[in-house]
Amino acid sequence: MEGSQALLLVDIQNDFCCGGKISVPKGDSIVPACNAYIKLFTAAGLPVFASRDWHPEKTSHFQEYGGIWPTHCVQNTPGAEFHPNLKLPPDAFIISKGRRPYEDSYSAFQGRDDDGGTLNEILKNLGVLELYVGGLATDFCVKHSVLDGLHSNYSVHLLTDAIKGINMFFSDDIYRSVELMERYGAVKTDFEKVRGSVKPRESIAYQI
Repeated sequence: MEGSQALLLVDIQNDFCCGGKISVPKGDSIVPACNAYIKLFTAAGLPVFASRDWHPEKTSHFQEYGGIWPTHCVQNTPGAEFHPNLKLPPDAFIISKGRRPYEDSYSAFQGRDDDGGTLNEILKNLGVLELYVGGLATDFCVKHSVLDGLHSNYSVHLLTDAIKGINMFFSDDIYRSVELMERYGAVKTDFEKVRGSVKPRESIAYQI
C-alpha cells in the first residue's frame, strides 16, 4: 500500500456504551480492539483520530426539540466523554461534531478540531491516503464517516473487529450498512490483516 495511513475511531463515548443514553449493544466490547489499533498506529508514528458527538443542550437533533434521538453527548458532560478505558494517545486529533443547534452531523467529516480544521483538511495536510475506521455505531456514524471518506477519495478500511451497531429501525440495519459501505468501495479487514500492512511513517516517501 502506498501513502500515509491513519486511524479513525468514531464516537466511542459513554452515552453510546453500557448504561449510556443511547447504549449500543455490546458497544464496550470493542474498546480492547480499538486500543490494539491505537497501539499499532502510534508505534508506527501514524496519526490517530477520534470523533465525538458534542451537542449543545438544545438542538434539533434531540427528541425534545423535534429530532429522533434522546438527549445524549451534551458538551462537557460525563456522557460526552470518551469511554474511560479507551487509551487515546496525547497527540490524538479530536474531531467534534454536531456542535451547533441545527446540526445532526453523523459523519466525522462534518466535524472540526478545536482550531476549526475539518477532518478532511487535517488528513490532506498530513498526506493521508488510507483511512482505517472503527467505532460506534456501525449503522449510523461509522457508516456515514466511511461513505464520506470514500466520497473524499480516501481508501477506506472497515475494522470489523472494532465496530458495533444498534439496528434501530430494522433487524438487518447493521448488515445492510456494511453491505452499503462495501458496495461503495470500503474494504473489510481485521487486526491480523492490518498488523501486516501498517507502514511506519518514516518509511513513506513524500513528494514535495
